[in-house]
Amino acid sequence: MKLLEGKTALITGAARGIGKAIALKFASEGANIAFTDLAIDEAGKTTEREIEAFGVKVKGYASNAANFEEAHKTVEEILNDFGRIDILVNNAGITRDGLMMRMSEQQWDMVINVNLKSAFNFIHAVTPVMMKQRKGSIINMSSVVGVSGNASQANYSASKAGMIGLAKSIAKELGSRGIRANAIAPGFIITEMTDALPEKVREEWEKQIPLRRGGTPEDVANVSLFLASDLSSYVSGQVIPVCGGMNM
Repeated sequence: MKLLEGKTALITGAARGIGKAIALKFASEGANIAFTDLAIDEAGKTTEREIEAFGVKVKGYASNAANFEEAHKTVEEILNDFGRIDILVNNAGITRDGLMMRMSEQQWDMVINVNLKSAFNFIHAVTPVMMKQRKGSIINMSSVVGVSGNASQANYSASKAGMIGLAKSIAKELGSRGIRANAIAPGFIITEMTDALPEKVREEWEKQIPLRRGGTPEDVANVSLFLASDLSSYVSGQVIPVCGGMNM
């Protein structure tokens, strides 16, 4: 039997990148997939088709994860379409980097809202569902900079540190109802975002990594699968780095 057979996973920001890799990994293990993105454009439609090829049910939802009402409405739609939500992956995220003295209020608010408030929105919406089911796994996508901080990323680091505190708090609050919450802290992961970096910058990053390579979205997806499945049934309130040893 597949690890996620019969379960439904909700993954935010999953039309591409790490979120898409997680959706495909979960689908390969039998999960039905509901995923969100700001718009379900051609990339989102392609993701739907790729997931559908695994023989599971899938639907992409256009939703602004940072909007409380939209998040709740999306969860209601997913429940109508799928009947249950067993796994929530809070993956929606953006960067708006800049030195603190030059960072605008808009840059700060945008990153906090998309990265952190979106997680609150969806956890708030799925909590009654998972409590009724008396089981659920919530995974917050943090970052190594949420653990160690990073110059020019005060907004991003703060939002990702918040994701860790949120997961730990939810783990304590909802553990008695069979609901687990954990965080993943990826390091330098090769995505469209990092592909845009100059080669010299990428080489400097890799020198800091004991494994001497950047990670892949699949590396993050594999750890997500562990946390989503019953293989981690006694793991809650933890932060798992996926960074090739960069953050030890």
